[in-house]
Amino acid sequence: MTHGIIAAALAGLGTGLSLIVAIGAQNAFVLRQGVRRHAVLAVVAICALSDALLIALGVAGVGAFVTAWPAALTAVAIAGGTFLIAYGVLAARRVLRPTPGAALGSEGATAGSRRRAVLTCLAMTWLNPHVYLDTVLLVGSLAADRGDLRWAFGIGAGLASLIWFATLGYGARLLSGPLARPAAWRVLDGLVAATMVTMGGMLLARA
Repeated sequence: MTHGIIAAALAGLGTGLSLIVAIGAQNAFVLRQGVRRHAVLAVVAICALSDALLIALGVAGVGAFVTAWPAALTAVAIAGGTFLIAYGVLAARRVLRPTPGAALGSEGATAGSRRRAVLTCLAMTWLNPHVYLDTVLLVGSLAADRGDLRWAFGIGAGLASLIWFATLGYGARLLSGPLARPAAWRVLDGLVAATMVTMGGMLLARA
């Protein structure tokens, strides 16, 4: 029995990593915050706990209920697509009009800027229909195939999210050296802008 639980958990871990390790809006945001060393703990916690909650809902069988309401996913896609494009435009603006003397550090970070980071992360997570598709629907359906071991599978998938976001958020600071120059930071913002606008456009097109 123990062997079966471990195998199910490892399968969930592998599935979770395969779904989440990709260049997406959420990952790009976590990377940017990690490089800046700004509100990293809050951002990582929001992403990991949100995934854990959605995975739990999927394992509990909510995925079948969500599929019965496709209009809800359409509404989320429209809101999420609009938000991502707006965020991408702001990132593009930073590329075209960089702040003089801008640096990657968190100097000058205020409670307001931390609050904005938290709110942006919440929107980036909960307004992204891909999050629901990956966690609630896909992971939920795969977990259902495990029968009594479905919760072990779900725990493994949730652990994958925690490991990935923590690695991305705190490991990004290793890039602070190469990205210390304003020109390099503009390149990163350019990649973020391209990712956000592209994904936002795809969401609106599919909606």
